[in-house]
Amino acid sequence: MAKKKPEEGPLNLTPDMLHTAARMEDRFNGWLQNRATDHTYQRTVIAYDTYGGTGWVRVLGRLVLTPTGQPATDLQASIRGWKSFVNVPLPNDTAWVRVNDEEHMVTADRGGIIDTVIPGDFQPGETEIELWTDGSLVDSAAVRIIGEDSTFGIISDIDDTVMVTSLPRPFLAAWNTFVLSEHARSPVAGMAVLYDRITYMRPNSPMVYLSTGAWNSALTIKRFLSRNLYPMGPLLLTDWGPTTTRVFRSGKEHKRNSLERLSREFPWMKWLLIGDDGQKDEEVYGEFVDNHPDNVAAVAIRQLTVGEAVWAGGRSKRHGRGQGVPWIYAPDGAGLSSRLTERGIISTI
Repeated sequence: MAKKKPEEGPLNLTPDMLHTAARMEDRFNGWLQNRATDHTYQRTVIAYDTYGGTGWVRVLGRLVLTPTGQPATDLQASIRGWKSFVNVPLPNDTAWVRVNDEEHMVTADRGGIIDTVIPGDFQPGETEIELWTDGSLVDSAAVRIIGEDSTFGIISDIDDTVMVTSLPRPFLAAWNTFVLSEHARSPVAGMAVLYDRITYMRPNSPMVYLSTGAWNSALTIKRFLSRNLYPMGPLLLTDWGPTTTRVFRSGKEHKRNSLERLSREFPWMKWLLIGDDGQKDEEVYGEFVDNHPDNVAAVAIRQLTVGEAVWAGGRSKRHGRGQGVPWIYAPDGAGLSSRLTERGIISTI
């Protein structure tokens, strides 16, 4: 079971089948690529922390043109959000990945995103991948190999769960995304302590952050998590801009697909799902509980303050229940920690 290769994603659509917005974006990116090349931008690979099983590794990265050619992985740097969006994607380009002393060629999608599976034999624990392309520096990322002896993991939302961003409000979303550095973003009270306690009590538990944020902001989010002492783990984000079939990305669909994929990849795993009651998480998590009750240890929902709920467009109307899975509510990390302890979920096996 652990050696089984996960299912691959859908095949790429031919150009004439793409949504009009996607074709327009592709033409615009082509124009940007030509301009960037004229201004001596350099080919750059950004490797993202990822995960895998004992028979495979999921490779996550991005191919872009940047002014300096540096992957910009300095966790001590302070970078304004807009700087993450000046990089020019390299669509459908190729790169190489080195893992377990073996090299493999991988291909980016139309947004420059690398998301592919490499087969191999891996031992549970931590390892590393290296990514590079023609003329670029080598970038590396951490990989968490999850074996069947690891039966409990954490999947956490980011916006309004670990950081307060007020993303649903358009003006604040733009301000937080393009202007503020990670220093200006506020951590949610007690959540870092909660996550640290869970990973201390269950030291072999993988940590996965699932968000509708764009891959452009991955390094900013990683710096925020590091500065605020959250456990590090893979980020599962989305591409920026229109998709091949629609003008706007569906955050719910991204979360649904990511949860379903994790359930296929690790069918023996029980996940603690952590989110907030600002519209989406309860619905998406509730559907996952209904479809995969054996894969959920509990659902922990952080209750927004009145002000946060206003900026978020209200609260979810769904209150989780059913399938014998505990649903736990509290306004902060301390409250969730207390209730998770009462239910015996934060404890050694």
